Amino acid sequence: MSERYDGGYGAEDGAGEPTGEAADWYRQGVQLLEAGDPQGAAQLLTKVAQKTPDFAPVLEALARAHFDGGLYEQALESFAQLAHVSPDDDYAQFGWGLAAAKLGQMDVAVEHLSAAAAMRPEIRHYANALRAARSTLREQTGKRGLADG
Repeated sequence: MSERYDGGYGAEDGAGEPTGEAADWYRQGVQLLEAGDPQGAAQLLTKVAQKTPDFAPVLEALARAHFDGGLYEQALESFAQLAHVSPDDDYAQFGWGLAAAKLGQMDVAVEHLSAAAAMRPEIRHYANALRAARSTLREQTGKRGLADG
């Protein structure tokens, strides 16, 4: 179970906001994520993203926290927002694809994993994830075809 973020750089103010600067919140959120507390990280990084909605490093850390915490719908939204802010970000496309796959949205997964693999063909796990998503999509499509026939 995740502990509530205690401010790290100071206590919370009366409105439940951590005190200190957004950069401090970001660093603490990344530390929580690296320490294996994705829920605590997501809680804090959500507040940072509200203050800096188009800052790619914050969006990436928030998306990772959502994904690592099993919050795949939120991860998909966060990775999509990151891809809109940084269209050439292969990791945003990869994360978007993985989150979509976790949600069973294999057509979306293949689309974004394809983009990531095309952007960075040398990254083997992008190609592996794409192959797996394509295989699952073929299986799902085949089963639907059998059920329709």
